[in-house]
Amino acid sequence: MCKLFTDADPALWASHTRSVRLEGVSTSVRLEGFFWGVLEEIGHRDGLGLSQLLSRLSREWVEAGRDPDNFASFLRVCCGRFHALQLAGEVPTQPQESLADLDAEGILARERQRHAASAGGHAEAASCSATR
Repeated sequence: MCKLFTDADPALWASHTRSVRLEGVSTSVRLEGFFWGVLEEIGHRDGLGLSQLLSRLSREWVEAGRDPDNFASFLRVCCGRFHALQLAGEVPTQPQESLADLDAEGILARERQRHAASAGGHAEAASCSATR
């Protein structure tokens, strides 16, 4: 199993720093090659270059009251969520379908329902195993 990960192209985990301008401020973001590729894919879905996508994400991140010092971690999670939501069937895999056109509120509501159902199942399983 681990061979799928350990023998993958080392460029996927090699870190790269990119200089970007976020809200008029020059900064740099350091991410692994894998994440840069996913971010480019996400931006492409809505006709955004990487800088444009990062600017939009940064603006919305700050508007949501999030910690700007955690931006690189947020970007990694965005990439993971993008793929997880595709696997869940919430985000179409066709690259020509815009992410901006998706019903974000509906997706988030369904996701909360799935997590609640999953947490209930885990609590029930834990309860059953504890009584044995």
